[in-house]
Parts: sequence; structure tokens; C-alpha cells
Amino acid sequence: MPSNKSNFALPLFVGVDVGGTNVKIGIVDDDGKTVAETKFPTHPDRSPVLAFEQAKRELDQLIVAAGFSWEDVAAAGLGTPGPMDIKSGTILTPTNLPGWHNFPVRESLAKSLGKEVTFANDAGAAAFGEYWVGSGKNYSSMVLLTLGTGVGGGIIVDDISIDGVHSHGAEVGHMTIETSADALVCGCGQPGHLEAYASATALVSRTRTAMAATNGDNCDSILRQQMGDASPLSALMISEAAAAGDPLANRLISETAEYLGRGIAQLAHIIDPDAFILGGAMNFGGAKATLGQKFLDDIIASVRKLVFPVLGQELIVKYAELGSEAGYVGAAGLARSEHTRSVTAG
Repeated sequence: MPSNKSNFALPLFVGVDVGGTNVKIGIVDDDGKTVAETKFPTHPDRSPVLAFEQAKRELDQLIVAAGFSWEDVAAAGLGTPGPMDIKSGTILTPTNLPGWHNFPVRESLAKSLGKEVTFANDAGAAAFGEYWVGSGKNYSSMVLLTLGTGVGGGIIVDDISIDGVHSHGAEVGHMTIETSADALVCGCGQPGHLEAYASATALVSRTRTAMAATNGDNCDSILRQQMGDASPLSALMISEAAAAGDPLANRLISETAEYLGRGIAQLAHIIDPDAFILGGAMNFGGAKATLGQKFLDDIIASVRKLVFPVLGQELIVKYAELGSEAGYVGAAGLARSEHTRSVTAG
């Protein structure tokens, strides 16, 4: 059914969020409201040209169905996984997109859409989405930490995404939080990184290690029974066990909060943002759940032990609001900011 055009503020902006499984695309108005959105399989072994051509076809249909035209679209934003060279608009060698290696994605998408394209790291785009219209909308600066398979991040200060000179800014998952000889090894191969301790993958790994012990709080754990089932152990299973009162699961989640607190404390001293926002699938039910709120409280307690008192007193840690929409909304928002700056300068 066509949208009511009067509900949306012009101009419109397109957001394209590329993942290893799906490409999510959306049309967003000047106030950050989604006009229309869809997704389609990425086919990561194929050329990105094919994905961008499909994006154009899908957007053609969405724009017409919403009662608009391409003349109403000012610009587009593109978010992809790293590594990347943002200045040149090139995606480099992401492990989950083998067919996209060393490809000029910004130029290619701009050619497909006929619009100027702003290029960003996918986590940076998600951060901007939360900053623009999500949990960070009331703040001038924020840090997003995405808790999933890894720990991603985005830093936004005064409408600017902090990407770094080499396009590797905000790699918060690769902060070193443990320097002991037996520090856990991150997926990148380096020891002691936050991602090795506080991602969903790390939580599962630490749970398996704890379950292998012959004493302690694992003996009567609900998880011991579940590990014998056909379903593989997951962060969701650990979360459900904790919510049911399992001592081992609750201890491991509290430890995860402490590890996150170490990372956030470093960021608080370096950046001093208004707020820290937690995104990703590992949210333990969110702020409305007892376990989710306890997770936030434990993080804050961990940070306060490590930071200057004024930083601890003013500390804000919240869950993200936009979910899977954050990537394309943020990509569109970054395009909007760049478009606005170019119009103002010109």
C-alpha cells in the first residue's frame, strides 16, 4: 500500500547495510523515519556489482510504491564490514565477503543508483543510526558497542563518525583488557582483547571451559543437561539459564559485565562521551528484563571502580533501540550529514 507522502519530510536518503548473509536497504526521510525497507541475500562469493544492481531494482520498486521518485532522493549511504579504506571508497579483505575483496564499492553503488554515496564501516553506521534517532538521540556524543559474534563499535562526536586516518577507528573490540600470560586469544590472533572476553562467542567459550571443571557451581547447572542435547550451546541458552536462576550462568554473565566495564573505563577516559550504548543480539532481554537490567548495573559498577569519580557519577550505559534497522538508518543519516555539509559549504 502506498505511503502517505505527507507523513515524511523531504529530501529522502537511501541506506544500504551489507552483511555476510543479507543486504538490508531502506529509504529514510529527513527526520530519520523509515519510508520503506527490504532485504535480500548477499551471495558473498559473487561480485558486489550484482548486489548493487539488485539494490537499485529493489529501491525502484520501494520508491514507486511509497509514492515518491528518485528526484526526491538526495544521496545514499553504504555500510560494509571492514577492513576498508573509507577515503578511497574501497572495501579491502572482509573474511565473510570473499567476492568483494579490494573492490571500489562507493563508486560502484554511486554508479548503480545515480547518487552520491557516503561510505562507512557497518558498526559506525549503526552507531550513527542510534545517535540520530535511537538511544543516543539526546546526546552530542556516544559510543556504541555491538555485542554479538564479536565486539564491534562506533564513536560519534558532534555529528561526526570517528573513523580514524586508516579507517580503523572505533575498533573497540580490540582494546587490550588482560595482559596476563594466559590471556584469552581474540579471533584476530592477539591475546587479551575485549572481544575475547565479552562477545557472545567468548561467553560460550568461557562457559564450555567452566563446564569442563570438576567442581564449583557447574555441577548442578541447567547448562550441563543442555550441553548433552543436540542443540549447540549458545549465548541465548546461557541467558535463559541465568534468568531461571542458574548460578553458573549468572556468574559468567556478571563476569562478562566486568570485562565490558574494563573496556568502557578506557573509552571513558579517552573520549568522555555523553553515553555508552550497547547493541547487538546479546542483550539478556534488554532493560525491561531483570537479567538485562542487572547486566547494565554490573557494567556500571565495574566502570566506577576504574574511572575518575566524576566519570563514574555521570556514567550512562543504555541498550540500543533500533535493532536491525540501525545499519541502514545510520548509513542514510551519514549521507544526510555529508549532503547537508556540502550544501552549506556550496
